[in-house]
Amino acid sequence: MRADAGTLRLRIVLIVLLAVALVVPLLGQPYYTKLVARMAIFAIAAMSLDLLVGFAGLVSFGHAAFFGIGVYAAGLLPHLGIQQAVVIFPVAAVSAGLVGCITGAISLRASGLYFIFITLAFAQMVFYIAQGLRMFGGDDGFQLKAPTLLAGELSLGNPIVLAYTMIALLILLTWIAKRLTASRFGRVVVAARDNETKLRASGLSPYPYRLLLYTVASAMCGVAGAGFANLVEYVSPASISWVVSGEFLFMVILGSAATVIGPILGAVAFVGLETILSAWTGYWMFWLGVLLVLRVLFLRQGLYGLIAGKRSGP
Repeated sequence: MRADAGTLRLRIVLIVLLAVALVVPLLGQPYYTKLVARMAIFAIAAMSLDLLVGFAGLVSFGHAAFFGIGVYAAGLLPHLGIQQAVVIFPVAAVSAGLVGCITGAISLRASGLYFIFITLAFAQMVFYIAQGLRMFGGDDGFQLKAPTLLAGELSLGNPIVLAYTMIALLILLTWIAKRLTASRFGRVVVAARDNETKLRASGLSPYPYRLLLYTVASAMCGVAGAGFANLVEYVSPASISWVVSGEFLFMVILGSAATVIGPILGAVAFVGLETILSAWTGYWMFWLGVLLVLRVLFLRQGLYGLIAGKRSGP
């Protein structure tokens, strides 16, 4: 009965958040509309990282590399005369997924602390490659030449169009993540996280499953990056910084890992707190750190557990 009540509360909260996200753009306030778009973009990125951290037990500190690849895809393709969303988003996803597959094939040979640092190393490589693009501003980056076009003249440069597009993509990718984690594939990944030795004894190698999941998570993050480029209308190596990877990890922890929905709640809370605290003090990151400590000490299941009434670990 308690579990049913918790599930009901969670569904109510999600419905309310979705309703607010759909209504805010209609109010004609560009600032709040962009805030909704930002929440949806970071929710996609955090959810994609949760596939690795929560379900596979792979703590990656280089996830921003795939986010940045999506940013650069949306920024560079207009220089080739390509603005269509049906091209830019798939290119962002495939590019990030391809890099994820290549780097993942190497990174997944390591585990634990070594895996964390090898993903960080690959992210720094991508960062310095972006920094070396002198013809595109190098470390300073460049202004987005043209926004992505959804259909005809419907442009993601319009905050309302961008917000609704990213909300739609978030819903689609959440559905895909849910189906993926609930499938036999997802169960094998979780089994590898919980007891790799037992899984190998049953005749299954976790490596190809983890590599495929790593590739899918990378591709999802690339989609978020393409949306972010249209949001800020600027492309720079800053989007690939290890600080961004840390923020994504913060969102996952704040919301609760291995839940799919938890990181979405964490991303919404993070962006909201960032907006409120940064308007209040220049030391807003300090207070975010305090909140994270409190979450670890008193909310063992994060925001997801608080809403759903779950106390035990995943």
